[in-house]
Amino acid sequence: MTERKKYEQKLKESNERLEQFAYAASHDLQEPLRMVTSYLQLLEKRYSDAFDEDGEEFLAYAVDGSERMRDMIDALLEYSRIETRGDPFEPIDLNAVHDDVLADLQLQIEESDAEITADDLPCVEGDSSQLRQLFQNLLGNAITYSGDESPRVYVSAERRGGKCVISVEDEGIGIDPADHERVFTIFDRLHSREEYDGMGIGLALCERIVERHDGKTWVESEPGEGATFSFTLPVGRESDI
Repeated sequence: MTERKKYEQKLKESNERLEQFAYAASHDLQEPLRMVTSYLQLLEKRYSDAFDEDGEEFLAYAVDGSERMRDMIDALLEYSRIETRGDPFEPIDLNAVHDDVLADLQLQIEESDAEITADDLPCVEGDSSQLRQLFQNLLGNAITYSGDESPRVYVSAERRGGKCVISVEDEGIGIDPADHERVFTIFDRLHSREEYDGMGIGLALCERIVERHDGKTWVESEPGEGATFSFTLPVGRESDI
């Protein structure tokens, strides 16, 4: 067995253990969490008149916290399954993926008056559903973190050997260089929930999806100067980029 094969086998085993751990953790955590949530909702329904204003506020915080915990457990399980539960790779036209994602984000685009333009994108080898999630997370973030201005987003593509580099560039609030690696860390947030909604998992999922496609993900950004998120994907046989 070659060194590469040994490495791939170890990586496969590591991913399987990660999924097993995440599944066990989520299963073991979900049951007591469901009980906590049920009793909190029961308190809210039956005894709300017994609480003063502070009590109602504290109960609302507790219910919200339990719901966020449930969402985080589900997200952890989704993160762990990127490698082991994906579909087989096939030729994928990224133009079609991009168009599908724009349709998914249509309401957010209209509400924010966003303008999204794109190069002619290549055909790649990949998992269609995961690539759709990748584009949706990156374009959704570009719209969300646009600041006070209407979002302006540009998607570009460049061929580099057997890979293509896809970049999503925005004119938003930007990211401090010290946080460029941190943004890809699961559940790590740069902003409070009061500023921006979310769990801090979108970019971590993006990185893991790209890794499954034997690619890399990175960001170039300065505060107040927008951000460009780039990733590499294997070029498909029909690509002419």
